[in-house]
Amino acid sequence: MKTYLPKEHLNQRKWHVVDAEGQVLGRLATKVASVLRGKNKPNFTSHLDCGDFVVVINADKVRLTGKKEEQKIYMTYSGYKGNEKRQSAATVREKHPERLIEHAVHGMIPRNRLGRQQMTKLKVYKGSQHPHEAQQPATMAV
Repeated sequence: MKTYLPKEHLNQRKWHVVDAEGQVLGRLATKVASVLRGKNKPNFTSHLDCGDFVVVINADKVRLTGKKEEQKIYMTYSGYKGNEKRQSAATVREKHPERLIEHAVHGMIPRNRLGRQQMTKLKVYKGSQHPHEAQQPATMAV
């Protein structure tokens, strides 16, 4: 039996809009990561990029359960000695609320060239406005 490989020119990428308002962060991230990888399509192939574009709006209104708002720590490192910075989820939400969703989805994507290519199809915005109306995105229920 031969392995089926979908044709690259037949893969039509769609655009989806997800409203993150009131959604739990982890559950939202699993749905978004699945669409970015293309696992919702019947011709999913693990070593090819066959996923769709996802636009997430209202990233500042995503919900964290339990005490994660104060206890969850995000670490950044510039590469210089002593420049390791740690911030709580509440601080990250104030300064860059998009990073909450980007970080959660990034953890569910493969860690290789393919994963970096798939992450470029994720667009996250803190408000309800986004500049992708020309692509006519469809609303995705989470």
